[in-house]
Amino acid sequence: MATAVILAGGKSSRMGRDKQRLLYGGKTFLAGAVERFQTAFDTVWVSVGDPDKYPEIHAECIEDLYPGCGPLAGLHAALRACRDEGVFLVAADMPFSSPAAAVRMIQLCGENDVCALTDGQGRIEPLFAYYKKSLADRAEELLRAGRYKIIGLCDGAKVRIVTRQELDGLWQDRMLDNINYPEDYEKLLAEQQ
Repeated sequence: MATAVILAGGKSSRMGRDKQRLLYGGKTFLAGAVERFQTAFDTVWVSVGDPDKYPEIHAECIEDLYPGCGPLAGLHAALRACRDEGVFLVAADMPFSSPAAAVRMIQLCGENDVCALTDGQGRIEPLFAYYKKSLADRAEELLRAGRYKIIGLCDGAKVRIVTRQELDGLWQDRMLDNINYPEDYEKLLAEQQ
C-alpha cells in the first residue's frame, strides 16, 4: 500500500489564518484529513514546514528539504523518504477528499508516473493525485531551478488521467473542492447547519 501525504505546510495567506486549524465536522481540517486517510492507508504523513506546529496530530510529520518552496517541496520530501512505490498527495484543506477514491486511483496507475483527476475545466488537480517515487529526481531538478509548481512534474512524465466513471461510484462532486478563502469557509459552515 502506498503512503498518503497530507499537505499542511502552506501559509494560508488567502484565508488570513491557519486553515489547518479551522473546524469542520467537529475536527480541524488537518485532523479530519489525517483520520480519513488513516482508515485506508497503512502510512499517513503530514507535510509541514514546522514539525512542532501541530502537536495534536497523530501522524508522522515530514519536513521539506527545500523549505518555503510550496507543495512541490512537500511532495519531494515525501518521495525521498517513502519506502513504497509512490505517495498519494492530498491537501488538508480538501474536506471532501476521499481515501477510497485515492486507493482506486493507485490501483489504476499501472506503469504510469502520475495518476490524477481533472477539474471541471479539464485541468489536472495536482493536490489529489498519486506520484511514483521515480519522480523524486525530477522534483528536485524543478526545485533547484526555482520552478515550484507541482504540475511541472507532469511534463515528460507518463500521466494517467482517471475518469469519474473509472472511480466505480466513488466520485463525489465536491471531492476536489479546496477551502482557500474566508467566504469558502463561511459557505461550508452554512451548509453544515
